[in-house]
Amino acid sequence: MSLTLGTSFSDAPTTKSPIRSGKKEMGRSSANFHPNVWGDRFVMMPSKEMETDASTKQRAEMLKQEVKKMLHDVSGSLQELNLINEIQRLGVAYHFEAEISNALERIYNREKNENGINDCDLHAVALRFRLLRQHGYNVSSDVFKKFKDENGEFEARFRNDVRGLLSLYEAAYFGTQEDGHLDEAIAFTTKHLKSLLPHLSSPLSDLVKLALDLPLLKRIERLQSKHFISIYQQDEDRNNVLLEFAKIDFNILQALHRKELNEITRWWNESDLPRKLPFIRDRLVECYIWMLELYYEPQYSQSRRMTTILLILTSSMDDIYDVYGKLEELERYTVAVERWEREALDQLPDYMRVHLGVLLTVVENFEDELGKEGKSFHLAYVKKAFAELTKAYIKEARWANAEHVPALEEYVDNAVVSSAYPLITTMSLLGMGKVATKEAFEWTISLPNAVRQCSMICRLVNDIMSNQSEQERVHVASAVQCCMKEFSTTYEEACKILQEKIARAWKDLNKECLHPIPVSLELIRRPLNLARAIEFYYQCRDGYSDSAFEIKDYITMLLVEPAVV
Repeated sequence: MSLTLGTSFSDAPTTKSPIRSGKKEMGRSSANFHPNVWGDRFVMMPSKEMETDASTKQRAEMLKQEVKKMLHDVSGSLQELNLINEIQRLGVAYHFEAEISNALERIYNREKNENGINDCDLHAVALRFRLLRQHGYNVSSDVFKKFKDENGEFEARFRNDVRGLLSLYEAAYFGTQEDGHLDEAIAFTTKHLKSLLPHLSSPLSDLVKLALDLPLLKRIERLQSKHFISIYQQDEDRNNVLLEFAKIDFNILQALHRKELNEITRWWNESDLPRKLPFIRDRLVECYIWMLELYYEPQYSQSRRMTTILLILTSSMDDIYDVYGKLEELERYTVAVERWEREALDQLPDYMRVHLGVLLTVVENFEDELGKEGKSFHLAYVKKAFAELTKAYIKEARWANAEHVPALEEYVDNAVVSSAYPLITTMSLLGMGKVATKEAFEWTISLPNAVRQCSMICRLVNDIMSNQSEQERVHVASAVQCCMKEFSTTYEEACKILQEKIARAWKDLNKECLHPIPVSLELIRRPLNLARAIEFYYQCRDGYSDSAFEIKDYITMLLVEPAVV
């Protein structure tokens, strides 16, 4: 799971040789992962920090009904769009899915037949385009051509329209391969937003900084919402009812998330894996945040618990293949996972037996739990996905042991599986309710294009950001090394090529989220959210392995610091 864009190449080496010097023995190495940075923070948490009192829940319900009435009473497409945008960015849209869906359907149909908004208002046109595309509507990007001059460039009159520039900037990232002119929109808006930023004041300047740091498409929802709450409360035109509801709802969810993490951490401590396998990354809290990006809503509590536990075991498996295991041991471990039988444990060394034994027990317990709901079949797909992952892992281990640098295409074909994202997408369906049908599992296990593209983003983003640290030990050649060898490029040139592949993958992923789609929009959002998680963890560094910096601060914002009501 060697689990990015914002990469700086200023310190990158310029050598054209991707091959390590000197043969090293595979396995029993140390990646010097730092210890768990959270200690017992979430185990020792007072019960009052994991509960919400009845009066708060009652207040939240009253405010919710007021917001629902606003959605029914709002008049005019632009007013509707602005309200929907605020509701979504404040993180409470999951309460109003039906109302928002109906409103956007009306807006979509209205725009097909008449001018429901001012088609000369850049903000209005861009906001409508983004919201409709976010909800799967395959609306045309040609709507932005009216804002260009006879030379095909965006008109100079928009250079000081901060609101319009910001809306266009956010909308342009939802482009597909067919929307080439949206790349021009990104360049145009980025340039002028940066030039205007020193002259702006809060809260607009904060909103622009947030966007330029990472566009909305690539932000994890809960962190974006926490940021937006603090920005929105400075807005003189804010809706105070909506703001109060967003704050209370954030705190209600935070209490639930703390309780879930408390329970999962207790299981992790009881498993004793960090002590028994001291070479692994002890990153349970970080795994929970990863899954919190998949789904933060209260109805997915069971799913978050199951996927977090499976994810930390997947991370530990990755460290077995990547860091500690000798090739001959890894060959046996791969066979054992494919067999998925306790008898296979006898063929493994102690440390592998410990890990696989815990994994088998966890899956058996989940089978029993879901079996009571008639859903034990879910785990058959998870087992199959684990087997496919180990096949990809062992191929990389063989390459690393032989110091083989494959062609980039061969590497990527295997890497989309070894990214672990196909497995995570499959296991994300556990406990998801009606959407988790056999057809849905068959879709995820078939490695559809949406899963393939998010997996490619994961692998390439990771390879760029963690390449240098990984290559200090015996490790499979990354996409960077493969690119350098195949195209005889420098390190910087290889990274640029891979960044372009990442950009194309994002566009293809955007396309997969537009109707017609073979599965529900709820399901297709899992790969999208996984791609966002990679941007979150790898924006500045390998934030999963090295989680003591920005990621720790972000987790503090999400799970430690409440929204002040």
